[in-house]
Amino acid sequence: MDDMGAFRTAVTAWAAGGPEGPARELATRLPVRAVVLLEGPSDVAAVNALAERRGRDLEAEGICVLAMGGAMSIGRYARLLGPSGLGLRLTGLCDERERSYYTRGLADADAGRPSFFVCAADLEDELIRALGVGRVRELVRAQGELRALRTFLNQPAQQGRPAQQQLRRFLGTKKGRKIHYGRVLVEALDADRVPAPLEDLLASL
Repeated sequence: MDDMGAFRTAVTAWAAGGPEGPARELATRLPVRAVVLLEGPSDVAAVNALAERRGRDLEAEGICVLAMGGAMSIGRYARLLGPSGLGLRLTGLCDERERSYYTRGLADADAGRPSFFVCAADLEDELIRALGVGRVRELVRAQGELRALRTFLNQPAQQGRPAQQQLRRFLGTKKGRKIHYGRVLVEALDADRVPAPLEDLLASL
């Protein structure tokens, strides 16, 4: 495991009730200067993919991209990593419907007013809109999943839904699929079509 991976593991264990020491020691030794807090691993895949496209090595820059396991965890991670914990700069993405969790969680953690960039529905929705439904279907075909998509679209629950919502739902129907497409969709974007929340997040780092 690389050093930043060890730091992520130590922070996750600390957030689950484990010891503080390993995370604090690694944060100092690496050193870590900022943490990008994201809801899940598909968001991590997308952020890392865009950074790589821009020729950036976030880990070498002392930036840890971390999946919290859901928006409800923001307060806990902000307490551990922000001003009252390791004193690191915090930023990240959040969904519009969960903005209130972030506002309340950051306030309860006395984390100040870090910049979090808001996706309208979620990051997958932003990426699908940026690429267009036709292009996303082409990418699904290229990944060898066209048959799986057609089977999914034939389900009664999908009838009458907008195509963008169908694709967004499809990405979440199989374990690991959202993570895989987090990278695939970002890598397929034209340089001038990167969704604003993702673009602004990377520019802020």
